[in-house]
Amino acid sequence: MDITSFWHKHKASWAQLEQLVERFDRHPRKIEANDIDQLTYLYKKASAHLAYIRTYDTSNEMTLYLNQLVSRAHNLAYKQHSSSWQQLTHFFGSHLMQLIEKRAGFIAVAALLFIIGGVSGFAAVMVDPLNLYYVLPQGMAEQIDPSRLGEGHASINSPVVSTMIMTNNMKVAMLAFVSGITFGIFPIYLLLFNGLLVGALAAVYFQSGSSYAFWAYILPHGVIELTAIFIAGGAGLHMGYRMLVPGRFARKYQFLEAAKESAQLLLATLPLLVIAGIIEGYITPSALSLEVKYVVALVTLLILIGWYLIARRRRFYNASLDLISK
Repeated sequence: MDITSFWHKHKASWAQLEQLVERFDRHPRKIEANDIDQLTYLYKKASAHLAYIRTYDTSNEMTLYLNQLVSRAHNLAYKQHSSSWQQLTHFFGSHLMQLIEKRAGFIAVAALLFIIGGVSGFAAVMVDPLNLYYVLPQGMAEQIDPSRLGEGHASINSPVVSTMIMTNNMKVAMLAFVSGITFGIFPIYLLLFNGLLVGALAAVYFQSGSSYAFWAYILPHGVIELTAIFIAGGAGLHMGYRMLVPGRFARKYQFLEAAKESAQLLLATLPLLVIAGIIEGYITPSALSLEVKYVVALVTLLILIGWYLIARRRRFYNASLDLISK
């Protein structure tokens, strides 16, 4: 192989590729579609030249030059530019829903545990109202008076209350997630206990004929809040399950993989809990009519359903594009 003649024959295209690489690096916003096509063509051509030269000599200066040039062009050709906003929309728009579908079984178990607790608490108080004192934390039962539901709207400091509620809900979600290291025992207890409280309170207001008002004060924030709690609880249950049933791989590896996925699910619940806290601090205790509060609850439910359907459609669309491109 005559290195000198090979250099003279192809140096023009290499120089053109080098100029394009410099333009991509220095002025990325001025790049046009033709420039991208040209970069791709010249990159493939230079890669072929590099492979050809390497079959004869891997140590000469031309090989080193081409190797650096092809590496720079490769980084540009396959580099994915995405802004923070694009990353957020991808996470909440498709990746999150993919994780939720992947762990839907554990999230469903979390919801089922809450429902079992709720039914148990409701049944216990319906059988004997005094059981309320056994179900609720000490001192809480005496403060419940269905006839005074909704009093004191004007005296509520909504920003402070909303912040306190957000903080508390986030603590519960994080506890449900972190407690997965207890082999899933504590998340089970947490979900059952919270369901028990809601069920017992529902029975008290049912016995007093105030169920309509009670649920009007629960559902506006409860739809989003419970969705977040179920997701966080499901993440904790999955971690506990992987500690007990590692599968084909080592227990430590499976646990770390489960923890990584579960942490992403937990991260996704935080914005939901913020929204739920705002609703619970401003709308739930407000003087709005009960009907308006039910409308708010319905709207939050429709938004969650719409979010899921749009994300699902987007995932299938992206998957179709990937399939077509292949």
